[in-house]
Amino acid sequence: MKIIKAELQHLDDLAPLFDGYRVFYRQPSNIEAVKPFLIERLTNQDTILYIAYINDEAVGFTHLFHSFSSVSMQPLFILNDLYVASNHRKKGIGVALMNEAKKLCRELDYKGVGLQTETSNPAQHLYESLGWEIDKDLQYFWTSK
Repeated sequence: MKIIKAELQHLDDLAPLFDGYRVFYRQPSNIEAVKPFLIERLTNQDTILYIAYINDEAVGFTHLFHSFSSVSMQPLFILNDLYVASNHRKKGIGVALMNEAKKLCRELDYKGVGLQTETSNPAQHLYESLGWEIDKDLQYFWTSK
């Protein structure tokens, strides 16, 4: 397995995975909408995307967003998206992608990596096995539409 930081030349490998991720979260497949979104992320470099490859086949990705903790006055990452193609699950790909995020966090001396997921997501055991802890604080979200 090889994990690389995504760049524009990886768009055709990344887009189907990103579309699959959205479908996993009950969104309609829309590869044509995915591509401009990813192009904007990769061009603006406002997020970090890692892609996992096995034998030159893109099999998973993770998506990190920059953020800050005002209380500790330190930067941090939000691991917003993690996806492994269904036919490649249970092969350590998710672990490797999450460890890559942790490695980058350490290299940049960031406070940590946060993530949010659905309460029914079966990957919660994976997160906890890799050192993530459930935050007991309440989280609220306001939707504009």
